[in-house]
Amino acid sequence: MSWLLAVFLGLVQGVAEFLPISSSGHLALLQSLFGLKEAPVFFDVLLHFGTLLSLCVFYRRDIAEMVLELARGVRELASPRHRGTGRVPKARRLVLLLVVACLPLIPAVFFSGVVESLLQKPALVGLFLCLTGAVLFVSDRLRAGARKDETNATVGDALLVGVCQGIAILPGLSRSGMTISGGLLRRFDRAFAVRFSFLLSLPAVLGATLLQLFKELRQGLDTAHLPVYLLGMAVAAVSGYFAIGLVKRLVDNGKFGAFAYYCLAVGVVSIALSFFL
Repeated sequence: MSWLLAVFLGLVQGVAEFLPISSSGHLALLQSLFGLKEAPVFFDVLLHFGTLLSLCVFYRRDIAEMVLELARGVRELASPRHRGTGRVPKARRLVLLLVVACLPLIPAVFFSGVVESLLQKPALVGLFLCLTGAVLFVSDRLRAGARKDETNATVGDALLVGVCQGIAILPGLSRSGMTISGGLLRRFDRAFAVRFSFLLSLPAVLGATLLQLFKELRQGLDTAHLPVYLLGMAVAAVSGYFAIGLVKRLVDNGKFGAFAYYCLAVGVVSIALSFFL
C-alpha cells in the first residue's frame, strides 16, 4: 500500500465515520467504481482505532465522568454505607441509557455475513444512501423546542436510538445519521442527540475493532507496512476529530439536512452506474 493511498483511505474513514454519509457505503463504492483493492484487515483495524481515539479526545470529559460514576455506582452496590440520597447523577444515568441503547447490536452481530455480501452490490448501497438522505431530510425538519437529555430521556428513547444503530450496519445507512435522527425523533435536545449518538458509537466501534483484531491475531499480523498503516490511522484520528465538531455545529444550527442532498445525489449516481459495472 502506498503512502498516498493510506492518507486517502484514512481521510475517507475519519470524515465519513462521523458525517452522516456512511463510511462503509463510501468505501464500498470507491472499491467498486475505481477498482480499489480491499484494505488489509490490520489496516482497517488501525483506521477504526484512529476514529476511536478522536472520539475519546473530543468527549474526554464525558467519558471521565461516566467512568467515575460507574465506579461509584459499583461501590454503592457493594457497600450500603456509601449509598447516596437516591437521586441518580446525570453521568450515571447517561451510562444506563447507553447500555440500553447497545442492546440491539447483539442480534445485529449475527448478520455480519449478510452485510459483507451487500458491500459487493453498489445498487443496494446506493439505495441505502438514498434512504439515509430521506431520513436526514425529515429529521432536520422536526419541530424545534425539544428538551430531552440524560436527565429525562427514557429507556424507550434509548432503545429506539439503539435500534437505529443496529439497522445502520447495512452499508449506505449512516450510523451517525440514523442515531442522531432517532434522537431528534424522540425529542432529544439537538446537542444531546449528537453527544448521545457519538458516545453510543464508542462501545460499537471498540467491539467491532477488537473482534477484527482478534481474528487478525489468529491469522498473524501483517506488519510489513506498519509505518504506512500508522500514517493512515493518524489521518483518520485528526480528520475524525474535526468531523465530530462539524456535525455538532451543523446540528446545533439546524443545518443537518444539508447532507441529505449529498446522500441522495451519491445514491442515485451509484444506482445508475451499477448498470454499467
